[in-house]
Order: sequence, then structure tokens, then C-alpha cells
Amino acid sequence: MNAPDRAELDSAQRLHADLAAGKPRALSRALSWVENGDPGAQALLALVYGASAPTPWVIGITGVGGAGKSSLVPHLARHFAEGGARVVVLAVDPSSPLSGGALLGDRIRDAAGAAPANVFFRSVASRGGQGGLAVCVADLIRVAAVGGRDIVLVETVGAGQSELGVLDIAHTVLLVSAPGLGDDVQAQKAGVMEVAHVFAVNKADRPGAADTAASLRQALTLSERVAHMREGANTLSDGQPHWQPPVLSTVALTGQGVDALCARLSEHRDLLEATGQRQVLDRQRDLRRMQAHFQAEVQRRLAERIATLQLMPALEARLAQEGANPLLAAEALAEAVLAASSEALTAPFHSPDSQETTP
Repeated sequence: MNAPDRAELDSAQRLHADLAAGKPRALSRALSWVENGDPGAQALLALVYGASAPTPWVIGITGVGGAGKSSLVPHLARHFAEGGARVVVLAVDPSSPLSGGALLGDRIRDAAGAAPANVFFRSVASRGGQGGLAVCVADLIRVAAVGGRDIVLVETVGAGQSELGVLDIAHTVLLVSAPGLGDDVQAQKAGVMEVAHVFAVNKADRPGAADTAASLRQALTLSERVAHMREGANTLSDGQPHWQPPVLSTVALTGQGVDALCARLSEHRDLLEATGQRQVLDRQRDLRRMQAHFQAEVQRRLAERIATLQLMPALEARLAQEGANPLLAAEALAEAVLAASSEALTAPFHSPDSQETTP
């Protein structure tokens, strides 16, 4: 990655100053810089990560598609904003695997009702990120922190049971389900069910909602260790705190149940702060972001070295031969790249029981 030039540094410093001053347009511009990887993003992130801004409370909202996450999130944002919090909503929308484009729903979500002035909506393209999240979400959260935001709501794309990326960035995870989506079966399976701290059965005015809620509660109390516990904060026999995920019912179209849901979310935040776990999660998020950036940087540098050594044309030609083993070819490529030499590519790419033909 090239170092930013003087103009990029100056632009980043001006934007960072406006961001720290709480200017909404600066927040919008900074989020765009980071998400799009603009030339000044590197310099801006250096300033953002170097700032001592308080970390916002991050709520991850996940669940299968069709559960009503996008309808519920504006109600959550409005509730917290009316209590005086400055809220950012980062709604991750799926990117096309072919074109890379995404339908970003800022205006669609905002049209659900007039959002308070202290609520900022931003749609973010997933750009191939794993676990229903964009890779840059952790950076966007830090940008929001410098912008003086108290709460960040992160809505994932809704990938399903394996959507565990939200755990890497959120303090509190809300799993939204709905009747008729197979939740009574999904409740018995491993996955995001195990990492959610609060459950919301949305569309609770529809038939089957009570059964869905009952199935979730049953799945959450299968263990004898927690069968007797009440929902929310508990104290174990050894004096250690334990959080038993509560199950609540909501109707996003009307806002029914939102106040009770937000109260439970806040209760979980209070427990994290009382036990010091919130600070631990902040450090873990930074560690995971470092690991992700390290992997991306290594891949970028390896790609540059492969291009510099001009290894691929000969490699592709040899792989086109009948019986070539792509696994052996990959190992030879790794040896060539790490040694900065094409000598390793002269080794056979064929399995022991096959013959390599000379072109």
C-alpha cells in the first residue's frame, strides 16, 4: 500500500477535524472514503485509530431474510435517539457476485418514518465480506466513534445460521425471527443461535408467532444448568454473572414491543459494563480487524510479486496439460513466490501415477 501524498494527508486532516466537530456531512463523507477505499482513506484511518474517542455501543441485528430486520431497525434507532443517544445505522446490503453492485436502501429504510436529527442511516455494500458483513464495518464503527456517536446499529444481510461475523464487531447481538420461516426447526440447530444475546420474534401479530417464541425458549433452556434461570441477568452459584437470552415479541409495522426490546438490549449493555466485558470485546474487535487486514495485505503483496515475476502465463500453460495437478501447481507457485524465483515452477505438476507431457 502506497503512503498517502501531501494533498491526501491535508484532506484527511481537514475531514478528521470536521468529523471530530460532529458535522453530519463530515460523517457521511468519512464513511464513504473508508467504504470505497478512496485515496485519502488510509490517512484518515490513521487519524481515526489514533484518536481517543469513546467506543460506541455496537448492536448487531441479524436473522434470516424476511424476518423484518429492515423494518425493525428504524424503530430501534428512533427509540434510542429519543432517549438522547446519537445513533448510526450501518445496514449491510448484499452485493452481486457477478457485477459487485448492490441496491443500497438508505432512502427505503428512512422512508419508514421521519428519523430524528440524531439518527444517521448508511447502507453499506457487503462486497463479498463473510458472515453477512462488509470487511470495512469495524473501520466504519471507529469513524462513527470519532464523529461522537453513542450507538451503532449494524444490520447484516441475513445469511442465515452461519452468519457469525456479527459476533466479531458487536457488543450485543439481536437475532430477529418470524413465524412461518422455519424458526422452530432452526432453533434446534447450531450457529448464530448460540451467539445471540436477545431474540425478537417479529410479525408477532401473525399466526404461529407464539409457537415460534415457545420453540426458541425451549431451545435456550435445554441445558439443566440454565433451565431454572430467568431471562436476562442472573448470578450463578459461584457468584459469576450469567446472561440468559430473553425472547420478546414485536410488530415492526406498528412499533409494538420495541420499548421492551430496547430495555432488554440496554440491560445486556449494563451487564457488559458492570463486568468489564465491554472493554474486552473492544480489544477483541481490534485484534480481529488487525488479523483481517494482515491477511488482505499479505494477499495483495503476494499478487504483486506474482505479477512482477510473471509466473502465471507459464503456470497456466502447464496446467492446461492433461493430468496436471492444480494442488501441486499451487504448492510450486507458493515456493516460487516465497523464494522470489521461478525455479520452483520447473518441478512436475502431475501426480505420481501420471506422466507430464512436454509441449
